[in-house]
Amino acid sequence: MQIISQSTPAGRRILAKVSSSKGWKTKNLDDLSGIQKIGPPIPKPPTPSAFPFKSHRNAAQEWYDGRSFVSNEEDVVRKGIILAIGGLALLVGCGNQGDKAPGIPVAPKWKGLPYRLAFDTKAAKPSPEGITLPAINFTANPDALEKRATLLVRYDSSGVKTDKLIVNQITLAPVDISGAEGTLPAEYMEEADKGLAQLSGAYCMNGKLKVTAALAWSSLSPQAGDAEINQKRLSDWATTEVVIKNPKKGC
Repeated sequence: MQIISQSTPAGRRILAKVSSSKGWKTKNLDDLSGIQKIGPPIPKPPTPSAFPFKSHRNAAQEWYDGRSFVSNEEDVVRKGIILAIGGLALLVGCGNQGDKAPGIPVAPKWKGLPYRLAFDTKAAKPSPEGITLPAINFTANPDALEKRATLLVRYDSSGVKTDKLIVNQITLAPVDISGAEGTLPAEYMEEADKGLAQLSGAYCMNGKLKVTAALAWSSLSPQAGDAEINQKRLSDWATTEVVIKNPKKGC
């Protein structure tokens, strides 16, 4: 028996040339009935549909093309990542380099307590009480605004001569405040003038008087001590000097 490989339009098939009484006869190995098989069975070749391509040459060519396509995709992704990293580095590099020096943390925009007080430099309208505090302006941290606050007013009592307990602080009732900057109401400051006039008269004070003022949370108690004041204070102390124009008679 002689094995013959033959190509057909339907694919490649394997034939067997078998000797018989009538001579040599060719049979398809798919139909081996009547033929004595010698040796191990010959495996059946796969059908043409099992091959994804028409020929080995085409298969090799198309496999090469697939690898190129995958490689191209990987190149595109890799280039995209490089471009994204470069763009990010460019954005980070922009801006004020003076504020973002390497290794130096950026300073906060607002330092200290959330409010800052300043006495107005303009002369205030004289108060009938004899003591007139200038208007108080405030600026605030926009991220820590309060709706209400209490004004604390202290005066320098070092010149007071008495054996009695000296009261040197006035705690006003809470007042509405709004915005990141403004001025405390004039009526509110008049209450502070009255309180200072009463204390200065009680201790027979005259001449110039050093006064300090600060804002605190509205929850501050009227008789708050230093510990509570320091805990609830919203601003540092602002300082001014006033003149006692109506000293108490008989002192």
